Amino acid sequence: MIDLGYSLSRRFPDPPQTDYRTADVRTLRHDLFCGDVYLADTESDRELSTAWGWVPVLDFAWALCDIVEQLDTDPRGSRSARPVHAELDFTESSDRMLFERRFGWVDITADWMPVEEPPLNFNHAALRREARDFLHDLIADLADMHEGLADNPAIWALQARFPRI
Repeated sequence: MIDLGYSLSRRFPDPPQTDYRTADVRTLRHDLFCGDVYLADTESDRELSTAWGWVPVLDFAWALCDIVEQLDTDPRGSRSARPVHAELDFTESSDRMLFERRFGWVDITADWMPVEEPPLNFNHAALRREARDFLHDLIADLADMHEGLADNPAIWALQARFPRI
């Protein structure tokens, strides 16, 4: 079972003059909603998490949805033995999360994980569903906290691009 979550940082609040209704994509992805994220395997009781406080949470959810789609480029899908790789880099550091899909399963590691620790391993279809659910739940939470965000055209386009499954 996959568990995706986040917490917003009090150390890096959004600028008070922000108009969430008209914020552009770059601002939404990189300048707002900073905090930490985690990706957990509840069956093995293991997780990958950040503890930096400055990770753009919406950008993480957006990028994760992009990466899950990137991993699905082989026309043979879950029958493919050829590994497909992707990475999520964190803009303010050199740390990355690394993804490898083979036979419908995705291994996820991170630069900050101990080398001897095995990767998290998830079914690709389940990861796609959970990533999209996480994105929509995050947007709903943020829209409740920030007036006008739900009316932003970039948010509409994002939700249309990655609908819930």
